[in-house]
Amino acid sequence: MKTTLCAATCLVLALAGQASGQCYADYKAKQDSPLRLQYGIIELPQPACTNMQAARAYAEPVISRSGWTLLQIESIFGADDFQRRSAHAGAIHLRQ
Repeated sequence: MKTTLCAATCLVLALAGQASGQCYADYKAKQDSPLRLQYGIIELPQPACTNMQAARAYAEPVISRSGWTLLQIESIFGADDFQRRSAHAGAIHLRQ
């Protein structure tokens, strides 16, 4: 019983640590006339970190405010991958 309680406590603490961490998505977007393509990273609120559809629902209006059309969410990742991926994003390394 004590081992089960300890395991359950460890699991709750691990999940709480993940939930409080930052989450990002990398995406591809475009503009027409003339055609321009963009790779960027957007910081997501915690509810949008759960799946690609939630990330897209959050990112699409944010990206469109700058005149871009979201083509695709590439992936969702945490703060540990942010530095590596932001090097590939150029000037559009983080949208909020």
